Amino acid sequence: MFREEPVTQVSIRAVPGKKPVLLASFMLLLGVGVLCTPVLRAQAPGSQPAVPAKEAAPALPSDFVGSETCATCHEEVAKKFDSNPHTKMALMHGSQGVTCENCHGAGKAHVEGGGDVSKIFNPAKATAKEVDAKCQGCHAGTHPNFDRSPHAKANVSCIGCHSVHADNGQEHLLKAEQPKLCFQCHNDIKPAFAMPFHHKVNEGLITCNDCHDVHGTFGNNNIKSTADQNAICTKCHTETRGPFVYEHAAVKAEGCLGCHTPHGSQNARLLNMPSVNTLCNQCHSPVAAGTVHGLNAGSAELAPCVNCHTFIHGSNMNQAFLK
Repeated sequence: MFREEPVTQVSIRAVPGKKPVLLASFMLLLGVGVLCTPVLRAQAPGSQPAVPAKEAAPALPSDFVGSETCATCHEEVAKKFDSNPHTKMALMHGSQGVTCENCHGAGKAHVEGGGDVSKIFNPAKATAKEVDAKCQGCHAGTHPNFDRSPHAKANVSCIGCHSVHADNGQEHLLKAEQPKLCFQCHNDIKPAFAMPFHHKVNEGLITCNDCHDVHGTFGNNNIKSTADQNAICTKCHTETRGPFVYEHAAVKAEGCLGCHTPHGSQNARLLNMPSVNTLCNQCHSPVAAGTVHGLNAGSAELAPCVNCHTFIHGSNMNQAFLK
């Protein structure tokens, strides 16, 4: 016959037959071990604790020696510097400003060290990021997007294009005139301007920076950013600017590059394709089927679309862009 027997209740926090004090002591030791492990792992036996590096103290006014002192050794650099735009810095603050040391840092230690090159900032031996940071100290407001530009990402520093000391007559202290300067790196683009139809860059009518902002934009290929991206083209091609009562959707959606090649082409009007009908039918081929556009097989070869659809950039008279 079944008999009820007393049931022994065991706490889940204690081990049967052991005192809770032992379990608490074990948990305490385990916690101490977990907390101490990272410290012991970070400090190897006999090693010294790492001391954070101190930031360089800002230069004092007495640490600057003036550009006249620099010129005693660097006469070849100081020549004709009066015509350099950077000389304006020396005229600031009642002609008490500095010139050379604005970019190279305070020169007292350099001079007292007998020309010790380790005690002066030399852009020629610095990294591209260091050079850019030095130039951006003054020019960040003019070129706020340079860090995101393809030039900065490719480690092409400011002195890659600009000659800070020499004034060779080029605007913005460029090392060479455009497009020669740009072609030194972008030689894959150079042949496009030898095409039968091309923008007059080699002829000097326009320059690369008419369309590109070499210091960085939010667009691809450093294309200048405007409210209407077609404005890069329509500022010269004003007849296509609009606004129009009937707008060509492709112009607003894809933009000029949907039909035209910007640098140069073997096709008239810089079109992407030799046949204007083939170009139009990339979007409009379903429209031509079974309509007046499809009179006969091969009829598209007999007359180009623009014979009738003259106002393909936009029209104020007909939504089909007819004459």
